Amino acid sequence: MHIKDVPQDIGMAGDQKEVCYAVDADGRYTLASSLGWAPKNIANEQAWELIEQEVNDILVRVRTGRASPLAYHMARNLMNIKLLSRYSGFFCFQVYFHLTPRGFRRLTSIQKQRYADVFGISVDELDRIPDKCRVNPHHIRSDRENTL
Repeated sequence: MHIKDVPQDIGMAGDQKEVCYAVDADGRYTLASSLGWAPKNIANEQAWELIEQEVNDILVRVRTGRASPLAYHMARNLMNIKLLSRYSGFFCFQVYFHLTPRGFRRLTSIQKQRYADVFGISVDELDRIPDKCRVNPHHIRSDRENTL
């Protein structure tokens, strides 16, 4: 695709641009900025709607006592047990236990602080859950790779 043909369809990120490769006037590949591409934007919106539904399903499980608030925060931050284990320093079997209401109740304040630090929230926020979750792809911590 030539630089003049790079799509500029505004998507979920608003006026934030992304970098892609395009062919310049001399026939060489170069970096070009793009606001997005309509099919990609639609696919991303559908994916985030699915993620939002999954997080809201977990909220129901938390409210009915079948999961701990940790399960909500883990899902909201697009994490699985293995990833949360790695960031928090707990073993996978410990994270699995903490995802249960019984295991979460047994956490000390220091242990809760470790989880809260991973999510970038306070311990009080870790204990609370909202009535309904609106997942926003921009709320996810972008500095995680620096915490390892």
